[in-house]
Amino acid sequence: ELWVSLEEHQDALELIMSKYRKQMLQLLEGRKGEDAEPVLKVHQTNSVEIESQIDRICEMGEVMRKAVQVDDDQFFKVQEKLAQLELENKELRELLSISKESFEVGRDDLPD
Repeated sequence: ELWVSLEEHQDALELIMSKYRKQMLQLLEGRKGEDAEPVLKVHQTNSVEIESQIDRICEMGEVMRKAVQVDDDQFFKVQEKLAQLELENKELRELLSISKESFEVGRDDLPD
C-alpha cells in the first residue's frame, strides 16, 4: 500500500511539475516577446541610421572619385601644355641660333 501510495504521489507531483513548467515556458515566451520588442525597435532604428550613413559614405566616395578624375585630367592637360612649350622653346632657340650664325656670317663677309 505504501508503494502504491508513493507511486501515486510521484505521478501527481510529475503532473504538477509538468503543468508548472508549461506555464513558466508560456510566461517566459510572453516576456521574451515584450522584452524583445523595444530592443528590436532600437536595432531597426540603428540599422536605418547605419544604412543612411553608408549611403552618404558611398556618395562622398563617388564625389572623391570624380574629383580625382578631374585632377588627373587637369594634370595631363598641364603636362601636355608644358611639353608643347618645351618643344616650341627648343625650336625657337634653334631658329635664334641659326639667325645668329647667319648674322655673324653676313658680318664676316662685310669689308672692314
